[in-house]
Amino acid sequence: MSGTRRVISTTEAPSAIGPYSQGVAVSGTAVFVSGQIPLDPATGGIIGGTIEAQTRRVLDNVKAVLRAAGAGLGDVVKTTVFLTDMDDFAAMNAVYTEFFKENCPARAAVQVARLPKDVRVEIEAIAFI
Repeated sequence: MSGTRRVISTTEAPSAIGPYSQGVAVSGTAVFVSGQIPLDPATGGIIGGTIEAQTRRVLDNVKAVLRAAGAGLGDVVKTTVFLTDMDDFAAMNAVYTEFFKENCPARAAVQVARLPKDVRVEIEAIAFI
């Protein structure tokens, strides 16, 4: 792998709640955004109970980590969406479409038994810069 590994940290997204980084950039190559959950970076609290509100906050957090790395949503090539209930897929997808309007990244969406802090959605991303 060429380039220098750089840990990404920003106050515009929630702090890591475990032994991981918000993101890692490989200079001039890629940004790997850790799974983001709907935490408000200002308060540390969980945002809203609806899947729409939670998805919007999650994608705002993804965007903030990307921005701190010098990238943007247009640089994202792959996301993974984790849902605790696949019945939330259509509503999550409607919000996701607000953030990724065209030339959308590849994506996987999976249902999981449980997410940190019992949130309903978590999204991770990989961007090439």
